[in-house]
Amino acid sequence: MPLKIDRLNLMLGLAITLSVFSSFSVMAAKVSFKEFCPQLVGQWAGDAAKAGEIPRKVAVTGFCSHDQRQLILSVSIGTRAPFSETWWFREQGDQVLLTYYDGVAEDKQQVFSLYRQNGDYSLLGEGVVNARPALIQLLFDAQTRAQNQAGGWQWTQNIQYLDDDIDRYQLFRGIEMTPVAPSP
Repeated sequence: MPLKIDRLNLMLGLAITLSVFSSFSVMAAKVSFKEFCPQLVGQWAGDAAKAGEIPRKVAVTGFCSHDQRQLILSVSIGTRAPFSETWWFREQGDQVLLTYYDGVAEDKQQVFSLYRQNGDYSLLGEGVVNARPALIQLLFDAQTRAQNQAGGWQWTQNIQYLDDDIDRYQLFRGIEMTPVAPSP
């Protein structure tokens, strides 16, 4: 009997995964990393917090390689941790490999597919979070500002656990990215 239940759970997990990915891909289109990479270059500032935490001020610096196949986002998290976070995105064929380092734990890697919808970018991947299988979404939601001012991004890190009945993403962390004006 346990084998049948495990097989059923596996099939349900695959069905949920396929339905979430296919419904998102119907609404959004896969895009080239070269389109995404230069959008996040620059100096950004704002608040960041995990779900349920008090927001803290952060600075984000984005670097895109000359060939636009690599993007590094450095998130300086001030007094909360002794080091900055490094998010290294690399184009690999039609997918994106992310290597994440927080200065304390071992590097973490995740493979994503990159989509665009209405000016927003979404990286979607399947992995393990808190020892549970999950769909992981890194959403860069374009923010508009007043006329003649550059917009920013609302970067949310979302999770949908595959072993749960909730069929929507849950906010894990959000980072506000407002452009920092260059010094005169």
